Amino acid sequence: MPQSEMITREAALRVALAARALPNATLPGLIEVLQNRLGEKLDGEILRTFTVTDLKTGFGSLDGEEDGEDIGIGLEAMKLAVRILWGDTDSEAQLPEPDAYEEGDMPGSVRVAIASDVGMTLSGHFGSCLRFLIYQVSPTQSRLIDIRSALEADFSDDRNAFRAQIIGDCHVVYIISVGGPAAAKIIRANIYPIKRPEGGTADEVIAQLQQAMVNSPPPWMLKILGVSADKRLKNYAADEAQD
Repeated sequence: MPQSEMITREAALRVALAARALPNATLPGLIEVLQNRLGEKLDGEILRTFTVTDLKTGFGSLDGEEDGEDIGIGLEAMKLAVRILWGDTDSEAQLPEPDAYEEGDMPGSVRVAIASDVGMTLSGHFGSCLRFLIYQVSPTQSRLIDIRSALEADFSDDRNAFRAQIIGDCHVVYIISVGGPAAAKIIRANIYPIKRPEGGTADEVIAQLQQAMVNSPPPWMLKILGVSADKRLKNYAADEAQD
């Protein structure tokens, strides 16, 4: 990502999120405005010196509007974007801390990614979601083991391949929608994409998956688990008898 080589990871995430808050603006356009005002190298501290006036005049200059009055971006959107650049609105702050997990903690489980834009919900499209909620799921247990920002994908030459790489250790990804080329990249990464257009809470999605694991595991799930349907159900019945 050549344009962001001089941008720290923290700054890159803020810039990507700020660009999403600005209607009629693009990520490269915002980076150009920032670097014209602040210099080539951007980090969290430098971004805190950027103002709404800087943003307004910067986009005005790009659009040929010297006074920045007619740039197609409302004042409230600009205020929000600057607060994001300052780090004053951390969208991750309201999310829970993931639980500790070590490989082998949950035998017979699968790793699931849920595309999310809002809290603990399935609410994101694969190519544009803010984050992936990562769960380890067995028929009787589920554990949130990670929350992975997807904003850095906006700086990649191939955003969909980058997103697939972010969740490369997962077996399944739930999304609101996904395009054909993106779905092909997910499948090539050995991840099974499941579209659920109605969305829902992460708990609802996980509960539905657990029910399928018990009652009617689909072929792709059995392949992941490496067991036959009969053996899977026998193992589950034995686990229940021990509880």
